Amino acid sequence: MPPLHFFLVTASVTDFFLDPIVNWGTDFISSTGLPAVFFLMTLESACLPVPSEAIMLFAGSSVAAGDLTLFGVVAAGVLGNLLGSWIAYAVGYYGRIDLLEKNKLIHISPKHLKWADDWFARHGDATVFFSRMLPIVRTFISLPAGVAKMPFWRFTAYTLAGCIPWVLALALVGKSVGENWEEWRDHLHYLDYAVALALIGLVVYLLIRRRRRGGPGASDAVGEPERT
Repeated sequence: MPPLHFFLVTASVTDFFLDPIVNWGTDFISSTGLPAVFFLMTLESACLPVPSEAIMLFAGSSVAAGDLTLFGVVAAGVLGNLLGSWIAYAVGYYGRIDLLEKNKLIHISPKHLKWADDWFARHGDATVFFSRMLPIVRTFISLPAGVAKMPFWRFTAYTLAGCIPWVLALALVGKSVGENWEEWRDHLHYLDYAVALALIGLVVYLLIRRRRRGGPGASDAVGEPERT
């Protein structure tokens, strides 16, 4: 499928599922204000499909209209993200054994879990911080951080540090463009596509690497961290 057609199909499918959520979310913010921003951003960071781009852009446009304050929407967005991240972290932390080690459907081998533990021990700070500023990835990063049992307060500190610039930037853009926030939401779809393609590329790379290695135990060697 040509790239243009791929993007058009992806956009249509994405809009089909997300537009009702966005419409409900914006109506919720219009009627409820800051509690709605807090609640929706909590859902977004708890691995639910609530697009933070649309929520914070609309919240920013509400600031331009004089309905909300910039400090209020940023504080509500960041605190909501933090609470949602704690929820996802707790699911990963306390559900690791039942969800991943014993579950036959999504079972992950001990060696792969060890790889995740080692990765977050070495690179967890940067991973959490930068992931909080990437569409798609930011929604789910708290779950593997919990699975890897990244120290809670360090996870919290880097989650906050990564959430603030993302939420603030979206709110400022929404305030600047006002009623045109939906156009900016459409522009940000291209960033979503870029991140999605990067993730697909990473999966393909790991599969190719696994196949080239071949032999027994090759799957356990995928992504094995270098020893220093």
